[in-house]
Amino acid sequence: MTVVRYVLVKLKPGVDIDEFEKFEREVDYVKAAQNPSIVSYRTHRIDDLDAGVEGGPWDFMERIEVTSRAAYETQAATGSKEFLDLLYAKYLDRSRTRSIWTTLVDP
Repeated sequence: MTVVRYVLVKLKPGVDIDEFEKFEREVDYVKAAQNPSIVSYRTHRIDDLDAGVEGGPWDFMERIEVTSRAAYETQAATGSKEFLDLLYAKYLDRSRTRSIWTTLVDP
C-alpha cells in the first residue's frame, strides 16, 4: 500500500522564494533522505491554480511518500520536531499550510 502526504505550502510574508528553494535543496531534501519513514520527498513550486480552487493561494506543494502514516507521524513528533519547528518559524505560514493524506488506488 502506497501512502503519500501532499502538503500545500504558503510562505510567510517577506520570505524570498529563491532563499526557500535553496533551503529545500541544501537542507530539507537532505533531512528527508535521513528519515527512515520517507520513501520519496519532492517539493514543487505552484505556478498556477485553476479557477475555483479554494483555500489558497499556495506557493509550493510537497509530495511525501512514506512507509506508513504512523511511522511518519512518530518520526515528525520525535526526531524531526526541532527541524519542523525551525521550518515553520523561519519560512512557512502554518495557518495557511494544508495537508492531504492519500492511498494509491492500485491499477
